[in-house]
Amino acid sequence: MVKDRDEAVTDGRVRIHGASISYFTGKLEVYLRYKEIPYDLVPGRPDQVRKHAGAAQIPVVELPNGRFITDTTPIINWFEEEHPDAPVLPEDPLQAFVCRLIEDYADEWLWRPAMHYRWSYDVDKHALSRKIVRELTPDIPVPAVLKRFLIRQRQLRIFVTGDGVDQATRPHVEGSYLRALDMLSAIFARRSFVVGEHPTLADVGLMGPMLRHFSHDPTPAAIMQDRAPAVWEWVARMWNAKASKLSSGGLVTGVPSDLEPLLTEIGETHLEYLSANAIAWQRGDDRFDVSIQGAPYRRVPTSRYRVWCLEQLRKRFADLPESAAAEARGLLEKNCCWDPLWQPEEVASGHDPDGRAPFVEGLEVLTARGARARRG
Repeated sequence: MVKDRDEAVTDGRVRIHGASISYFTGKLEVYLRYKEIPYDLVPGRPDQVRKHAGAAQIPVVELPNGRFITDTTPIINWFEEEHPDAPVLPEDPLQAFVCRLIEDYADEWLWRPAMHYRWSYDVDKHALSRKIVRELTPDIPVPAVLKRFLIRQRQLRIFVTGDGVDQATRPHVEGSYLRALDMLSAIFARRSFVVGEHPTLADVGLMGPMLRHFSHDPTPAAIMQDRAPAVWEWVARMWNAKASKLSSGGLVTGVPSDLEPLLTEIGETHLEYLSANAIAWQRGDDRFDVSIQGAPYRRVPTSRYRVWCLEQLRKRFADLPESAAAEARGLLEKNCCWDPLWQPEEVASGHDPDGRAPFVEGLEVLTARGARARRG
């Protein structure tokens, strides 16, 4: 339930400035619900979010002491240190690295089909524009019909056609969703969660696209229910998961073989994209072309934030103990992940060099301003 934004934060509760239809707000809510950390959800108005987070992107978390933190991955990392019971990162360093890789894929690659389904299909874009207007823009003195129209146009322009989705790539974009459903269905036929009987960061990350977009928006939700009912069940299971009720469930040993098709998909899509984006960033290009599994993505915006994502994955690999690193390399090489992970010789986003996240201003993800700032 979204509460009025002027209500006070009480009893040590955190406040999420977000939206009930938001990709990353949903991801963060799933995490806090599982960890049983009390929170209130309030509308994330763009002016207020930008003021406190540096970018008009949600969610932003307001802590009980009044400090603001941004970006769901660093936010979760911070909460894991503050609330170490029932960790979502496995103790096995190889499993933990794979969970981080899956989370990044869910955050940054599945974002594309999630936004496409929401803003390319008539029934979806009309339903969602109404919800956005009702929840986030009630005080803007513009007729609601005009606000809905402008939102539909903006979202399509920035997050769909502006992110490389066109007639040539649309089948591949939708195929990314269908393949994810099929691979996850095979996993959930064997286990309740991605690597065992309680959620990990992999599950939390996948709930970003799977909760508020794929399982709620009319078109992808109908596909999920028909094609992948086991994933539909998992979405509900994740939303209902509480650490105190799942404490007896364990994780599998190592990285099960049924995760390897998903890793191959991550290598051939997400990591290839991150690699091409980082190379474009090195060249100072605002946009770039890349072929992903034979699909020709044209004039995709270069993203400084996603250079940082690649930096973070490399750092996580470098932090692995020697024995786990050797095993991880073998797994990544086998499943098409190794070469794109390391193809760019230099990866330097310049974002958060002191490691202050989540106590650092956020970055706009899909704008060319980051590339221009680098050259300036």
